[in-house]
Amino acid sequence: MSSYVTIEKGLGPEGRIAVVRFDRGDGINAMSPEAMRQLTDAARGFEDDGDTSVVVLTGAAKAFSAGFDLKDSEGRARKDMDLGSLRRHLKVGPRMTRAWQDMEQITIGAIEGFCVGGGVALAVALDFRVMACDAHLRVPEIALGMNMSWQSVPRMLHLMGPARTKQAVILADDRITAAEAHDWGLVEEVAEPGRAFEAAMALAAKVAAQPPISVAMTKLTVNRLAHALDDLASHMDLDQFALASLSEDHREGLAAFLERRKPRFRGR
Repeated sequence: MSSYVTIEKGLGPEGRIAVVRFDRGDGINAMSPEAMRQLTDAARGFEDDGDTSVVVLTGAAKAFSAGFDLKDSEGRARKDMDLGSLRRHLKVGPRMTRAWQDMEQITIGAIEGFCVGGGVALAVALDFRVMACDAHLRVPEIALGMNMSWQSVPRMLHLMGPARTKQAVILADDRITAAEAHDWGLVEEVAEPGRAFEAAMALAAKVAAQPPISVAMTKLTVNRLAHALDDLASHMDLDQFALASLSEDHREGLAAFLERRKPRFRGR
């Protein structure tokens, strides 16, 4: 089994920074179910780590992530699953984003190149995002006949407000530039090309210099207040995704993507 995630600890002030690097070595960094399980395990591995205050999550040099791997054999097997099996299989994505959101450490994403779909879902589960000025984000789920799930919509709503969230999610073919993402509140800092990780580490050093216990408690308080109603608002995420995946529009959207043509949706 390939390892897509590496972890380095003991960096920065008092060794309180850790770096988690997600890199499949294929230039696009798509999220297969196995990659998502590894990212989940990486987040959970910090649960009892009192020596780390900040975790920087970065992707490959030219791509944070292309989102869910539509060509992965395990992922493609979904089309033949019964509803019960499909619901269980679909939990891998929200389990990953929730693991990163629930970390006690401050989390910072360093985004280079492109960040698409599931990559955006992971990024908005973090505390802060630093993005290279030549990078872009895109949320293509609706263009594939699916809904944006993994509790991403509430997280985006907290960051950008309702209109921008609708714009980002519904206008699926529109790229969101780094300047737009910063203006909308989707990312906190824009860096020079190739220097997102460096900028993220500089921000991490500032956080790591603060009292660790106070930082952790403050994060917990803010998250509990901000996300108090998220489960109520998005508890149907998984079932909506499962239902949408059974639609003709989803089959058409996926076929159009693989055949590199414009989809023809019929609302069924």
